[in-house]
Amino acid sequence: MTEMRGRRVVEPVEQESTASMVAYRIREAIANGDIAPGSQLLEVDYAAQLGVSRGPLREGLQRLTQEGLLVAHRNRGLFVIEMSPENVADIFVAREAIERAAAAQIHDGDSWAAAMALLEVVDTMATAGAQGDVHRVSEADTLFHQVLVEHAHSPRLTRIHQTLLTETRMCIHAMEHTYQFDERRVGEHREIAESFKRDDPILTDRLLVAHMRDAVERLTGDD
Repeated sequence: MTEMRGRRVVEPVEQESTASMVAYRIREAIANGDIAPGSQLLEVDYAAQLGVSRGPLREGLQRLTQEGLLVAHRNRGLFVIEMSPENVADIFVAREAIERAAAAQIHDGDSWAAAMALLEVVDTMATAGAQGDVHRVSEADTLFHQVLVEHAHSPRLTRIHQTLLTETRMCIHAMEHTYQFDERRVGEHREIAESFKRDDPILTDRLLVAHMRDAVERLTGDD
């Protein structure tokens, strides 16, 4: 490889940009339900709330548009995506594909380590459920799937999955009246974790498919 002398081919490392921080803050507000699905994002209002200029704000909003969390309507502006039953089903179609691929990667690697990490999250979920803390149960639910994909050690799967988890959190907040805690949620997650412990890829795949389909039914009220 020829060395390129006298010419900078990469830029120096910089701190996280303002646009990145704007995208993170608004992404979290959307995921937590503080900015409701279908809401319009007015630049003047959010620039003032975040204490930033319009330039970094627009760049941050553009990132969220590219992620699919915001949609631009011509002559109207930017809006948070709606959590219709069709959108919910589509989110879980994508999640199913990502998590099944991640599970296959895990079974080709250290499935025992993944199982131990996942069972720890399941225990947290079970404790929260016993205390009647539905919010903590949902947080543990999301964390379980985040940990699962992270153990595939695929940066691309993890990056795509993060957006899908944000949308899933939106689903839960928007439709929480249809998605209350019951013992099945803990049981389904524990079975998935135990399948990694047994290093049984066929069982893991079957359980993930069933779990995703069941989640769609609960979130859309079709069960």
